[in-house]
Amino acid sequence: MKISDNQTVYINTFFKDINFCNEKIEKKEFDNCTFTRCNFSSSEFIKCKFLDCAFKECNLSLIKVNQSKFFDVVFEDSKLIGINWTMAAWPSIKLSNTLKFHRCIINDNSFLGLFLKEIVILECKAHDVDFRDADCSQADFSYSDFKGCLFSNTNLTEANFEEAINYSINVFSNVIKKAKFTLPEAVNLLQSLDIELLE
Repeated sequence: MKISDNQTVYINTFFKDINFCNEKIEKKEFDNCTFTRCNFSSSEFIKCKFLDCAFKECNLSLIKVNQSKFFDVVFEDSKLIGINWTMAAWPSIKLSNTLKFHRCIINDNSFLGLFLKEIVILECKAHDVDFRDADCSQADFSYSDFKGCLFSNTNLTEANFEEAINYSINVFSNVIKKAKFTLPEAVNLLQSLDIELLE
């Protein structure tokens, strides 16, 4: 199935092995659609809506999400490098659990200031991601690599960092109440304390 210029709504549609590279996809609505091994690299989603959709083994690197909406969208085994999620259209009513990333590469993404309650970033490579001023309460960050990520004024209440690695979180400039961490990586949290660790 390809995306037609004449069709605006797709329901329960399967897209497989399609190259959308460098394309502009404008004012399309996708409801319960699945994209498998599709290449969206450097494409633009302009005022699109994705509801209950799944992207599997897709390349979405450097996509632009201009004023597009994402509700309960799952990305699995996909590559999403260099995406500025702040450009999407986020609802005025704060809805949780809108994005899930499973075994993805999401390096250099920006979630600056977004409401991301219950976001799932599971078994992902998430280097240099910007989580500043974001609400990531009850997020599942387990088994992911957060090397170089920015956490500042981030709400991490009840977030799960089980077996996550390489995170650097200042306990004074972030909210980490009831968050879960795993030793020995949790020792990194002590870096923000003015103390000396002895072996």
